[in-house]
Amino acid sequence: MSKKAAPLDYLSRWPLRLWLVLVAIFLYAPLLTLMAFSFNDSRRNIVWQGFTLDWYGAVFQDSDLLTAFGNSLTIAAISTVVSLILGAMVAVACWRFRFPLKPAFEGALALPIVVPEICMGVAMLVFFSRVMPWPDDLPWPFSLGAIIIAHISFSFPFVAVIVRARLASFNRELEEAAKDLGASEWRAFMDVLVPHMKPALIAGALLAFTLSLDDFVITFFTAGPDTVTFPVKVYSMVRFSVTPEVNAASTLLIVVTVLLTAIGLKMQGKDVAKMEGGQ
Repeated sequence: MSKKAAPLDYLSRWPLRLWLVLVAIFLYAPLLTLMAFSFNDSRRNIVWQGFTLDWYGAVFQDSDLLTAFGNSLTIAAISTVVSLILGAMVAVACWRFRFPLKPAFEGALALPIVVPEICMGVAMLVFFSRVMPWPDDLPWPFSLGAIIIAHISFSFPFVAVIVRARLASFNRELEEAAKDLGASEWRAFMDVLVPHMKPALIAGALLAFTLSLDDFVITFFTAGPDTVTFPVKVYSMVRFSVTPEVNAASTLLIVVTVLLTAIGLKMQGKDVAKMEGGQ
């Protein structure tokens, strides 16, 4: 009588291995192709004529593209910080307190996550054109205020959901023990609760930063006439043709995102290892 295979034993079978390879190719082949053709020594993106780094030089010499990239990084950094603080506060409030209409509040909190992005973009356009018009003549970075507010509105719910899920595993007796030993409410929060939330805070910050950095639809609707972000700039470039310069700029964005994700995951892994070691 043959022994029934365990779930992980199926990975040793060649059909499943082949399926995993095909899925990996489907997911990553377009990205690898884009990165490869960013080194193509030809303006025709579909014809390979040799290796060159000239297109990366063209990216760094394009002042409009660098300005757009700087705008995107600034918007992503500010919106991430605010979303992280706001999302953590909302998560703690929903986890700790009971208040009227709490289910309705939690449902409304999930709306920016499930509502189509085009609807969010149109809503932000109406809001900043009719309800709270944002001045167009403000100096940088205040001219980015409308986009930053829009990005915070759809980023902080993701942070709140991740932190709330992390808080579900918190032992409230640890906080009570800290208070019994003389810690104030604030000290118990910072020394006991925040370290437990730290992996979720890192994950939420990475997600908020990535969502803000590559957002196009909402940014397109809320950007002023003199404000261009990196995704909007790339879109305006590919309307005519996909050149190796576009591929080079996109590759740089992918590299920045991957590096930040790797750093965040490394920090998150260290925090989890410390907590497990402490236990």
